[in-house]
Amino acid sequence: MTANLHIESIGTGQPLVLLHGWGMNGAVWQPLVKKLSKLFTLHIVDLPGMGLSRPIEPYHIHAIAEKVAEVISPHADIVGWSLGGQVATRIALDYPDMVRRLVLIGATPCFVNKQGWDAGMSPAIFSSFASNMNADYHKTMTQFLTLQCMGAKDARDTVKVLRKKFAERPVPTTQTLQKALQILLETDLREEVQFLRKPTLLIHGDRDTLAPVQAAHWMMQNLPAGFLRVMAGASHAPFLSHQEAFIDALVQFLEPVQAA
Repeated sequence: MTANLHIESIGTGQPLVLLHGWGMNGAVWQPLVKKLSKLFTLHIVDLPGMGLSRPIEPYHIHAIAEKVAEVISPHADIVGWSLGGQVATRIALDYPDMVRRLVLIGATPCFVNKQGWDAGMSPAIFSSFASNMNADYHKTMTQFLTLQCMGAKDARDTVKVLRKKFAERPVPTTQTLQKALQILLETDLREEVQFLRKPTLLIHGDRDTLAPVQAAHWMMQNLPAGFLRVMAGASHAPFLSHQEAFIDALVQFLEPVQAA
């Protein structure tokens, strides 16, 4: 059933699924499409309730992973950014036959600091986003987009791209954003990372404030087949701020067959 899920497919070659982050939509990948579509068949997904995709019930990470797994090609490579990285990981754990390799950008097994884990953010920050969402939706989203770029060398340009892409498709409902925020708050994949046997490339900015780079180092040490590429001067969206380096790392890892 694809009725609920908006997917844009373009290009030729090995299927490459692109999963965006919280509150965003598939348009965020647009700056990369021209180059990547020459090497891969891109399947650009709007996650449930975001962009042009309808919401689903119940709304939790297993349900989202199941919905995406229903519509992607078998043995696809999956690129997941932020929340999309957690969804990609969930797909690889729950439906291993669907996944060939993973590329996780700004990803973390657990976004929030808790007992035994300090490579995340304060739960209070997430709580404030949740409470501010109802009061002033646009201001809260702007703050979140800005937070994703804090510390990066060209933060202003990256924020501009994020805001533009966010505005290109229908805005998610506050209810969807709250539920998706709850996923970020509650998801903890630390116990399961050791069972993720697919080759996995972690691409992380060394200035990421949303998912500190320590999280990527932890995953690298705990993944059975993990590879880490830290991008100097990048924050939470290195695929936008460091496009050429990102594409080089991606292509090198996935080794697509060049089009004739």
